[in-house]
Amino acid sequence: MSKLEVFSGILSNNASLNPDFYNWNRVKLRYCDGASFSGDSKFDNGTSLLYFRGQRIWEAIIHDLLPKGLSRARKALLSGCSAGGLATFLHCDNFTKMLPSNASVKCLSDAGFFLDERDISLNYSMRSFYHDLVALQGIEQNLNPNCTRSISNPKLCFFPQYALNYISTPYFILNSAYDVFQFHHSLVPPSADLHGHWNRCKLDPAACSAYQISVLQGLRRDMLVALYPFYKNSRRDGMFLNSCFAHCQSESQDTWFAVDSPRIHNKTIAEAVGDWYFSRKITKEIDCPYPCDKTCHNLIPSPQVSLR
Repeated sequence: MSKLEVFSGILSNNASLNPDFYNWNRVKLRYCDGASFSGDSKFDNGTSLLYFRGQRIWEAIIHDLLPKGLSRARKALLSGCSAGGLATFLHCDNFTKMLPSNASVKCLSDAGFFLDERDISLNYSMRSFYHDLVALQGIEQNLNPNCTRSISNPKLCFFPQYALNYISTPYFILNSAYDVFQFHHSLVPPSADLHGHWNRCKLDPAACSAYQISVLQGLRRDMLVALYPFYKNSRRDGMFLNSCFAHCQSESQDTWFAVDSPRIHNKTIAEAVGDWYFSRKITKEIDCPYPCDKTCHNLIPSPQVSLR
């Protein structure tokens, strides 16, 4: 971490900005492998030999941290944003097993609930991308074995909606129902909008046509359907699913805990996560559909974020 960077949001050490987690020890894992720390393979394309070692990097980092204090943790929270949020789905239970049995270990995914969704041309663009990624990096061997044994296409266990049922550690899902990355790259990838009919809508939801809004409401509906068992059946897990056009909200102060932060039922993301982690109350907040949430005024689309 360079001297110019400052931890904010859930990583802030300021009690007024991060009341529940400000005095925790924090470690940020730099993302480097392109597959959420899950690959372990080598690929020879005839001219170059490529090594994918995300899984080994993950294990090396955790084993390095254990003697530095992690092995004595009484409380731990594995969190991540975007591809890092996906990594928490893939490594949550493994992380729990490496910590003391009497520790309170929980996991949080921020903008990592990537859907197995058809794009506007009815193709499974994200599924195709994940399929190729899993094959290239040898990821299948590192996916949840209970999931891979229970599904006809084991590679789909890279998607959180299929892996979630097999995670035993308490879990919190923070996501926008109109996640900007999924909107721009999964629902309306450039390959499905060759003439740019969605360009204005991508830049400004207020510029979307009635038809485009209906498609976006379909994205929200599909996310709610995928999350319904998680929402309905578990009392130990938590959720904050808002209707802001955003991608990653836990590590930015203005979205985590501020005067004008996004809220659901007048509760900020920080308050929802804190209530869940410390078991103060059951926290499963689902926002009303766009455009009813007036607390999203400070958020704008950020299409630059990428899994690749």
